[in-house]
Amino acid sequence: MKVAVLMSGGVDSTIAALLLREAGHQVLGLTMVNWDEEAARKARAAAGILDIRHHVVDLREVFQDRVVDYFCQSYARGETPNPCVECNKWIKFGPLLDKALELGCSRIATGHYAQVETGQQGRYLLKRGVDAAKDQSYFLHGLTQEQLSCTLFPLGSLLKEQVRCMGGNHGLPAAREKESQEICFIPGDYRDFLKERINYQPGPIMDLQGRVLGVHQGLPFYTIGQRKGLGISGGRPIYVVSLDREKNQVYMGDEESLLSHTLWAADCNFIAIPSLTKPLTVNARIRYRAPLAEARITPEGNLVRVDFSTPQRAIASGQSVVFYQGDYVVGGGRIVSHHPARHGGNGETDTGSLV
Repeated sequence: MKVAVLMSGGVDSTIAALLLREAGHQVLGLTMVNWDEEAARKARAAAGILDIRHHVVDLREVFQDRVVDYFCQSYARGETPNPCVECNKWIKFGPLLDKALELGCSRIATGHYAQVETGQQGRYLLKRGVDAAKDQSYFLHGLTQEQLSCTLFPLGSLLKEQVRCMGGNHGLPAAREKESQEICFIPGDYRDFLKERINYQPGPIMDLQGRVLGVHQGLPFYTIGQRKGLGISGGRPIYVVSLDREKNQVYMGDEESLLSHTLWAADCNFIAIPSLTKPLTVNARIRYRAPLAEARITPEGNLVRVDFSTPQRAIASGQSVVFYQGDYVVGGGRIVSHHPARHGGNGETDTGSLV
């Protein structure tokens, strides 16, 4: 089988290519230029070590539109964006997949820690990676059946330490590199990046009783749950609990004010099922590192309502909520609103397993 591996020059994508080559597949490397050309240089060097062909695709224009502009506009709306989800959905498994097919490949592969399986109903299923600390299925919940049908995740059954060890054994410089936790197109503080690209203005910082506590520098520079860097002192721990775009106000409250039982999600994509037609019991994750929490998801028009059994802390509009049953991704969407302590409801809840 001819496979294009989406290579960044890091140890994960390089080992993914190595494993596929050792399994007897015809492998080539495919790298996008999305912001600068450093990744392409590193990937080309890694492909050279593996002695595989390497192609570079300039996707700066579509990346600017689908990821960078989205990132900036989301913050301008008072949201907390999730650029990796958008990049996977619209770039890596969009134009890069198209390029791989154009080059005669039948599959693409990445260094994500996730797994793809085929279910009993013939649907492609997305499953969490074996390494719980590295599992990246959260960022892949937006993939369609068509995209999953063309995708391989060679690292899904491996631990990160195993991958690093393989990289060291093959003399890969990336095996010793520290993993970056930064957004790929932002070298420093995201606030400095935003200042040059969006409009903002100072406004009042309020408590939940309507008292003015101070002045904020602009809504895009604050996130739900933030405690530090506020320039105010409440005499006790206080946090950003909401952002009012219309009034240009930041609201502060105590820890309890951050707790919510309910959120709504838009633009939901379902993987384990064709669509959500009735309430379903799942475990949900409201951000990448948040623990899974039991919830009931219910269709409400174009939205999905998510009711948690226990209140969740610092739910932020713009982030992704992803639904799981066991190790399998049911689906997920973009958080659009939330408010405290919404419980109950009518209708039958399906508590059975989907996969």
